Parts: sequence; structure tokens; C-alpha cells
Amino acid sequence: MTETPTKPTRPPTQAQSRNRVQTAALVIIAGAIILFLLVEARFLLTSLAVAIIVFSLTSDAIGYIARLKVGPLGIPNWLASLVAVALISTGLFMLSSLILSQINTVLSTTLTYTDRAPAAAADLFAWMGPEVEAAIASAIRSIDVQGYLGAMAGQAGGLMQGTVLVILFVGFLFAERLWFDVKLTSLMGGNAKRAAHAQRVIGTIMRRVNYYLLVKTLVSAVTGVMVYAVALLFDLELAVAIGILTFVLNYIPNVGSIVATVLATFVAYVQLGEPGPTLAFFLSLGAIQFLNGNIIDPWLMGRALRLSTFGIIVTLAFWGSVWGIAGMFLSVPIMVAAMIVCSHVPGLRPVAVLLSREGLPDLDTDPAQAFGLTRMAAASNPDSVSKGRKLMG
Repeated sequence: MTETPTKPTRPPTQAQSRNRVQTAALVIIAGAIILFLLVEARFLLTSLAVAIIVFSLTSDAIGYIARLKVGPLGIPNWLASLVAVALISTGLFMLSSLILSQINTVLSTTLTYTDRAPAAAADLFAWMGPEVEAAIASAIRSIDVQGYLGAMAGQAGGLMQGTVLVILFVGFLFAERLWFDVKLTSLMGGNAKRAAHAQRVIGTIMRRVNYYLLVKTLVSAVTGVMVYAVALLFDLELAVAIGILTFVLNYIPNVGSIVATVLATFVAYVQLGEPGPTLAFFLSLGAIQFLNGNIIDPWLMGRALRLSTFGIIVTLAFWGSVWGIAGMFLSVPIMVAAMIVCSHVPGLRPVAVLLSREGLPDLDTDPAQAFGLTRMAAASNPDSVSKGRKLMG
């Protein structure tokens, strides 16, 4: 049996090398420009992202209301949209007012504890010796607490402006929703099949993000109520603020629950001033966070996300550095959208594989397409697909 001669690989020419360098330089420049625009326009972009999420959460309900009939008469779509915008506006204003009031309570109470906080924090390190305790107390006293509180108050003041902008975006999104299918078909060059495929991808993103937010809201609310009850049991002045803070920070994956527990424990230690009750408070909060975050949350979430834990941490760090606290809240929805979109673009599919937990990001994205992709993957690597199915149950 004769072997076919293999053609020798030619080294890239000078023109090809120059084109590759130019392409890499253009990619780096484009990435730097996009990153600059993301940072500079973060207030506008975060408000738009929140508006899209709110619109996604309520659009299906509005469509259902618009299909209802009161006797022989139906509910017009414009009326259902107006009612939705009014309810959303009321809910957002109430939530913003509640958060602002609790922030004001925390700020005013913090000023009263400013003198006691350095001694209480330094007392935690008394076991390391008087020199370390004195150094920590001196370092904490050198912190400009009033300056930080003023900056926090300024950021809290922007919350109401962001709420107004979100409401405006949601209103215009509802006004445009009737023409979305027509615009999507036009964007796809009149190709109805490509438009239907794009609509399925968008629908998958909306369903998975909505389910994640609903589960996260339920678990965060239960956690906040339980922490509030524990704070009341220990007779803490900031029990309501601690419960709301826990509810809000639990939206930040992996890190939020830890930060909420540490802050609440420090507040309890500053007020109680005794290590025994503070330790009991800390253990109670840790048990609540462990039960809700490691048992109830994964049980309810199930297969809705299937995201890589390492990818979540990297995404959290990136969007936190770009958009601050708002970016931390939006990191998981953005990661879900990126994974689903990349799984449908052949050139970006490796990115979706890296973002997914088992390396099979699209087995439940769309049944028909997922089956086709699974058969393709099985033909190339049957062992990995069978292993992925066993992991998914």
C-alpha cells in the first residue's frame, strides 16, 4: 500500500504576516475603544440593561393580558402596555424610595457609631497583641468616614435619576414591541427562517434570564426576611436595613452573601460590643446563607443556567470593574446572554463551551437545534456527550 506524498507546508509570506499583525492591532484598538465607551457611558448603559430586563420580565404577562377578553370585547394592546408602564413605574419608585430611606438610616446611624467603630474593630484583633490592636485602631481612625459617606450619598442620589431613565426606556420598549418581528425580519434581509431562528435565540435568553431573576428574587427575599428576624431577635437597631441589605446583596453571585454576612456581623459587634452574642449572630447568618445559597437556590435553579463557576467569578470581576456595583448585579444575565448567543455562532462556540459548566451549553436551548448539535458532537466525541448527559441527569 503506497503512501500518498504530503505537500510541504509553506511558511507564511511577508504579506500574510503583515495582514495578521494589522488584524490583531485592529482587534486590540477596537476592544480598547469599546471598553472606553462602556466605562464612559455606564450610567446610560446600565439603565438600558435594567430596562431591557424589566421589559423581558413583563412582556409575556402583557401579551397574556392583551389576549384576554371581557365578554365580547378584548383588551387593546396599547391599554395593556399603558397599565404595565404605570405599574412598573409605581413599583420602581416605591423600591427606590425604600432603598434611599434605608440608606439614609444607615448613613445617619453610622455617624453615631463612628467613634465606637475603630475600638470595636481593633478589639477583634486583641488576641494578636496590644501593638497590633493599637495599629489597627489608628489605621481605622485615619479613614475619612464622612468623605466615604458623602460619596455614598451622592451615588444613592443618582438612583432616582436612574429609575426615571429606566422607566422612559421601558415605555419606549413597550411602544416598539409591536414592530419587533417586522424589524427583526428586515435586519435579517427578509429571510423569515433566519428571523425565526434569531427570535428563538432571543426567546431562550429571555426565558433563562427571567427564570434566574425570579428564583434569585424568591431566595433573596426569603434570606432577607430570615436575617431580619435574627437581627430583631438580637435587638439590633438596624434590623430593617440589614434585612434589605442582605436581600439586595444576594443578587451578586457568590460574593454578595459573604459581604452581607460580614457587614451585618460587624454592625452587630459595634452595637453589642460582646464577642459571644456576635459569634452567635454570625453563626445564625452563616447557617441561613448556607441553607438558602447552597441547598434551596441550586435546587430551584436546576438546569436554568448551567454556567461555569469560574466564568461567573471572572465576569463578576470584569463587569464590576467596568460598571461598578450595577455591573455586579448585571453580570450573570449578561453572561447567560453571551453564552446562548455564542453557542449559536459557529466561530464563537468555543467561548460558549468555556462559559458553560459541563461544556455543553445548548442542550436545552432549543430542542430541535440542540438535538442536531448533540448529534454532531456525538459523531466527533461520543464519550464527552454521554458523560454530559449523565451529569445532567
